[in-house]
Amino acid sequence: MNSFADQLTDSNEHHKNNSNTSRWTRWQNRNDRLMRWIFVGSAVLVSVIIFSIIAFVGWQGIKTFTGVTPLEFFFSSDWTPSQNKFGVFAFLYSTLLLTLLSVLMSLPLALSGAVFLAKIAPSWVREIMRPATDLFVGIPSVVYGLIGLTIIVPFLAKFNDGLGYGILPAAIILAVMILPTILSITEDAIRALPGRLEEASLALGATRWQTIWRVLIPAARPGILTGVILGMGRSIGETMAVFMVIGNSPQMPKSLLDSTTVLTTAIVKDMGNTNYGSTWNNALFLMALVLLLISLLLILVIRIVAKRSEVK
Repeated sequence: MNSFADQLTDSNEHHKNNSNTSRWTRWQNRNDRLMRWIFVGSAVLVSVIIFSIIAFVGWQGIKTFTGVTPLEFFFSSDWTPSQNKFGVFAFLYSTLLLTLLSVLMSLPLALSGAVFLAKIAPSWVREIMRPATDLFVGIPSVVYGLIGLTIIVPFLAKFNDGLGYGILPAAIILAVMILPTILSITEDAIRALPGRLEEASLALGATRWQTIWRVLIPAARPGILTGVILGMGRSIGETMAVFMVIGNSPQMPKSLLDSTTVLTTAIVKDMGNTNYGSTWNNALFLMALVLLLISLLLILVIRIVAKRSEVK
């Protein structure tokens, strides 16, 4: 009799536990579905916002061609809005030159710093230097511009008849600004490499420096390229710091110390002086569209580089 009662009690407890488990499972599944829809909705909302911005800027920008031919807009250097001349070739040229020069200045320092932090520096040095490097990202761009305006420009003016504005001071400032981005991503890429690569190289008789420069850095090339591309993206989109030291003259630069204008500074300088819907205003929107397309192209390149590194 007692055995039957015990069995009945065990059965009731088992049924109760199953009921609690099923209730918990249903509640968990419901939360999972809710979170899934929240994430999907957030992704859709972000995509709609991004494509809406691109569509709006693109629609306004395309209207430029009602008053200016594409050939004149992209391949003419004559930017004289008062005479209905809107050639942005000088802006495009200066933008690409400034970006390339800033990356060339920043990459050797960033690569050397990443190698030092990842493979040479002791742990206590890394714990100090890495946060210190990341602090550069939090400095407002106007502070960089102010430093460039008060220190770099007067110094370069000594070599250019009293004028220190141009692509060179802007490139120096941008090189410092993009340095933390390239350095941190490069260091992460080097530290993520499997230890067997270094061990195999050392076992074959290679020195430490040969291992770093001929084995580790080539193996970390996809991560390094990702850092470089992200740095280029920030360099292309930077406005305020460049605006303060580049001179803002709408002309083709003949040297690195000639006053000129890039796409971002041209938009900032002229947007407040135009009427919405005018050819001048539409030309600024088209310049913004060009910047958006360049940024999207850089993101696409990052995706391709990352995908190839996964396959390898």
